[in-house]
Amino acid sequence: MTSKMDAFWMPFTANREYKQSPRLLAKAQGMHYWTPDGRELLDATAGLWCVNAGHARPRIVQAIAHQAAEMDFAPPFQIGHPLAFSLAERLVKLTPEGLNKVFFTNSGSESVDTALKIAIAYHRMRGEAQRTRLIGRERGYHGVNFGGTALGGLGPNRKLFGSHVAGVDHLRHTHDLSRNAFTKGQPEHGVELADDLERLVTLHDASTIAAVIVEPMAGSTGVLLPPKGYLQRLRDICDKHGILLIFDEVITGFGRLGSPFAAQHYGVTPDLLTAAKGITNGCIPMGAVFVKQGIHDAFMQGPPGAIELPHGYTYSAHPMACAAAHATLDTYEDEGLLTRATQGGPLQTKFETALHSLEGLPHVVDIRNTGLVAAIEFAPRAGAAPGRRAFDVFLGCWDEGVLVRSAGDNIAISPPLIIDEGQIDQIVSTLAKVIKRID
Repeated sequence: MTSKMDAFWMPFTANREYKQSPRLLAKAQGMHYWTPDGRELLDATAGLWCVNAGHARPRIVQAIAHQAAEMDFAPPFQIGHPLAFSLAERLVKLTPEGLNKVFFTNSGSESVDTALKIAIAYHRMRGEAQRTRLIGRERGYHGVNFGGTALGGLGPNRKLFGSHVAGVDHLRHTHDLSRNAFTKGQPEHGVELADDLERLVTLHDASTIAAVIVEPMAGSTGVLLPPKGYLQRLRDICDKHGILLIFDEVITGFGRLGSPFAAQHYGVTPDLLTAAKGITNGCIPMGAVFVKQGIHDAFMQGPPGAIELPHGYTYSAHPMACAAAHATLDTYEDEGLLTRATQGGPLQTKFETALHSLEGLPHVVDIRNTGLVAAIEFAPRAGAAPGRRAFDVFLGCWDEGVLVRSAGDNIAISPPLIIDEGQIDQIVSTLAKVIKRID
């Protein structure tokens, strides 16, 4: 088997270990995957946080096929096509008020680097070219391009790649296991951690800082929720010092928390907002950056024939991605999926109660959740590589027919928003069975 797999260098994978015992998927439909030998797996991760409406939805499949036959590609520089403009108009109706401009990308990583470039260029357009410093947060994940890697705060993702981008610093992370373990929804403790931004302002001077980027709920690091009041305090400090606030909603966008975006769920509006994943239900790569009107307008200067923002991608607003996104939004709308995970609703309550029933099982040190996303944190295994116990839980669930995701010492659960209560029970009972037998 290994010889047939040598050419593919897999991303974020222990290639040598994986190729000794491959885990392959061959088919997907609704809430399930199937392996090449026909074994069924319940998808408890929405693919990779992205298949919010479930797999192989007919409307989306048909839209992609139709568009491929109608017009497979259109150059996006100095030329447009109608689907891109109509999609942008639909999307800004879902965003918080004021975020009414869209710049299309092809991934979350590209969305992040685009937002960072817009932030720096915006200050230059306003005559504050010295504002080039960017602030991220420890345990943050902002994709894998140079800017996102620099602003991210996950050490293993950074250490191989040198100095990244100059002029970057990081806020403290918000995970406080001693005070907030087994919290349902937002933690009570930790609003004061937002004041770490004031420390960085003092250290670097506000006049040098262009933007702060955070995930409103940090997903890839293991579902870290913002303490109550934390995001609003960040917003207030940014406003006080003229710093732009960017929300990375690549994971939280499109219904994961029970609102179209986490900004609405938490009641805090950023200046820029990045999205991807659920924008096309994961079917075709696509991303977007939503921008406030005033930021956009700052670029609309000089001769009318001048290119205002010399940035973009060959596949920006790709016709097939736009078709997939339109059909995805239709599916979300018809089935009420963007609000199905609303906090306190019957499905969210069932999900929360079921996941927290795992408290007290061996090695479980925390469970945290909101909307239809949760993490189970495990005590590290003595003498083993970090995250190995959680990875063994992932492998055990795979063998039992449930696909979960390991992230460090955590198992993350983020199922498609079409999940039913019986499938929640299957996920939790499988986790319980596996956790009990993992040393």
